[in-house]
Amino acid sequence: MNEILVLYYSQGGAVREMAQLIARGVESVGGIKARIRTVPKVSANYEATEPDIPASGDPYAESRDLEECIGLALGSPTRFGNMAAPMKYFLDGTAGLWLKGALINKPAAVFTSTGSMHGGNESTLITMILPLMHHGMIMVGLPYSEPELSATLSGGTPYGASHIGGAMDDKLITNDEKKLCIALGKRLAETALKLAK
Repeated sequence: MNEILVLYYSQGGAVREMAQLIARGVESVGGIKARIRTVPKVSANYEATEPDIPASGDPYAESRDLEECIGLALGSPTRFGNMAAPMKYFLDGTAGLWLKGALINKPAAVFTSTGSMHGGNESTLITMILPLMHHGMIMVGLPYSEPELSATLSGGTPYGASHIGGAMDDKLITNDEKKLCIALGKRLAETALKLAK
């Protein structure tokens, strides 16, 4: 069975919920499955480490997850208009895949959650797109044929799915945001199956 890697980092839980919605969209397409993975926290304290296997939740990603899957959905909360350090750290460790050209021509999509409407959701999505383009991946966004993209009063961009979580990450994912996450997962899966032929 073909798989799409849904890889995320989440601290408050919103990005994890978005990952699950994107996975639902992926699995709405016949012949494809979502493989959900996360990345561990990083620490400025060199002696602090995370366990090899998380105590709960989704497993940590390995480079083979990227290599084995036919597409990627990548999600991170916004950190000052940029992806969170744990996701950047993971991506920085993928040079071996880059040297092999392992991700060339695989489709990818991105998603994020920010604290406010102008908290940098679009710039965060772009920071995740850049390394994926260096890997030779083909970016899949959200077209304006998705009616929620024009109607949303919260998250949602043509660059990828987004959520406005509030300063305390206490705002629930809206119906428009949910529909856009599912639509992004579905579009990514459909594209991946076409490219895998």
